[in-house]
Amino acid sequence: MTGELDLYGVFVPALAAWMLVALALTLVVRRVLAGLGAYRLIWHRPLFDLALYVVLLGAVVALATPLLT
Repeated sequence: MTGELDLYGVFVPALAAWMLVALALTLVVRRVLAGLGAYRLIWHRPLFDLALYVVLLGAVVALATPLLT
């Protein structure tokens, strides 16, 4: 495994693809949290959203790594 994806001759780091997946998941989770009113309990929403993204990115990488090896 080289850690890169070949998209029509352009090599893209696998992490970039995982980041896009984590971003999509983050947008869905943020919408659900906003709908439930959970953001009323959050002190610093941008910091929480960043932490949510980092946690989801870690989960996506942890789940995707065994699949690629």
